[in-house]
Amino acid sequence: MEQITVSPGAQITVLPAEKFNRCRISINFIWPAAREWATAEALLPLVLERGYGDCPDMTELSKKLARLYGAALAVDGTMSGQSRVLTVTVSGIKDKFALAGEALSREYADIAFGVAFRPYLVDGVLDAEAVEIEREQLREMLESEINEKRGYCIRQARRKFYGDSPAGIERNGYLDEVDGLTARAVTDAYHRMLRLARIEVTVLGADVEAIRSCLSAALEGISRTPCALPAPIAMPAVEARLFEEPLPTVQGKLCLLFTSGTPCVPEELSALRVAVAALGGTPTSRLFQNVREKQSLCYYCGSSYLSLTGMLCVDSGVEHDKAAKTRDAILHELNEMCTGEITPKELDDTKRMLKNQLAAVGDTLQGLEGWYFAESMRGSKKTPEEVAAEIDAVTQEDVRRVLSRFTLSVCYTLTKEAGADA
Repeated sequence: MEQITVSPGAQITVLPAEKFNRCRISINFIWPAAREWATAEALLPLVLERGYGDCPDMTELSKKLARLYGAALAVDGTMSGQSRVLTVTVSGIKDKFALAGEALSREYADIAFGVAFRPYLVDGVLDAEAVEIEREQLREMLESEINEKRGYCIRQARRKFYGDSPAGIERNGYLDEVDGLTARAVTDAYHRMLRLARIEVTVLGADVEAIRSCLSAALEGISRTPCALPAPIAMPAVEARLFEEPLPTVQGKLCLLFTSGTPCVPEELSALRVAVAALGGTPTSRLFQNVREKQSLCYYCGSSYLSLTGMLCVDSGVEHDKAAKTRDAILHELNEMCTGEITPKELDDTKRMLKNQLAAVGDTLQGLEGWYFAESMRGSKKTPEEVAAEIDAVTQEDVRRVLSRFTLSVCYTLTKEAGADA
């Protein structure tokens, strides 16, 4: 891995991609999330993906990508801890495979930096027609979130867990604000992003000098005051709060969110990976074997951990009348792992699974990029191989120690409506 600083708050990360026949260029804007900007910022990726100043027509843009041997463009927005991230990605075959010797990297870079830095403007603002069209898409997205019950239950639990914290700002914004979005408001959000964001360009298999030239040119004339990104946090420990929401569902949903109370210590992240996977991240985990298989309390039961916010999540699909029993069984298994024996076989099976996952990171360009971007957000540069060695060294006591810090904050249940058939 090589890192090149182009200007304050703007750098290029070059990752090895020799074994692939495709290349990938991603421009990541990362800046502190703010509640008042959330909905306009959520709309930005949808509008930017429609085209840019040199190619504002979606049909022409699609044709241009097709002529570049089927290159692909994607613009995505997400939340990472207390930060918002907007990513513009262009991928396609490498220069050396071009049939007529075309400089494909330069073509890809022109599209990526065009979308990111030269959007299509009408009278100085983003195209009002595009904003109106994508505003309706955003509305449909927000209105339909309830249709996928597992994700909806987790999001509802997270809303209770984070409260007013910046970590709880909605990735897709807020439905009651969609109607008020104007082309000017979204344009203001775009310029705010350019001014405040840390810019990280990731290059895999493309011409680095072409990307460096494009980034330098793109930054000329832009007044920037990049913000320091928020540090990892953890929500404070509180008395557990139980919520039920009645919905006409065949299957109930259960989500338990735990807090460590203190931010994640980087040196303990590998122990947390092993602990969370042993709890509910593998087919040999405690939750899968004991809650699902032996007690038949649920259809699925899994655990995950967010290091930037110190949150442990356990979610499950249950029969409505088994939700409380499932919750108690999950809490029992967590307590057993904190106080009882964790067998060598459990540890070995978990470590083997995690190391297999780490070994597969380099199998795709997206996997490589995702790994090193996540490391960057944590302020680390560890390779998958280095983390695999740390995982090998995790002990039973390490697992007990890190799991013992978690306390239940929120239990959210989607249950059947009163009077509904079981």
